[in-house]
Amino acid sequence: MQSESIFPVLNLPEVPQQVRESKNGYEIYDTLRKKWVALTPEEWVRQNFTAWLISAKGYRASLMANEVGIKLNGMTRRCDTIVYNASLKPVAIVEYKAPSVVINQQVFDQIARYNIVLGAKILIVSNGIKHYCCRFDGSNSYSFISEVPDYSFLTGSQNS
Repeated sequence: MQSESIFPVLNLPEVPQQVRESKNGYEIYDTLRKKWVALTPEEWVRQNFTAWLISAKGYRASLMANEVGIKLNGMTRRCDTIVYNASLKPVAIVEYKAPSVVINQQVFDQIARYNIVLGAKILIVSNGIKHYCCRFDGSNSYSFISEVPDYSFLTGSQNS
């Protein structure tokens, strides 16, 4: 099955994905959750983006988690991906949207609300075509940075 025939080519290096057809439609293997999940446009972005973070940016799969539940204002929410340092403190949050979804202020508001709970220093938003990254300075101020940083930047060490 050609995944590209279902979903568009993304603005990411091509990484082979495990895709299969099931009775409920197509599924993709999530290497972080170690299970097959429904292949939606957003999931296509998530799997390709996390693979890129690991292969090109030095992120450790063992320090990343997909679909993490958090409590926000008494309600359970799910963060698409959280990146941790070696002490398991969140250092980055990634929010994904389908390639057809325009990234707007509402998307940034969503990830900023998650960061009230998590306190990560980097927030990343991607629809697979456009990627945005901003740095949180700790005083409710965010500034955009030109590219997604390497993992060593998040941890402040070249050996993390």
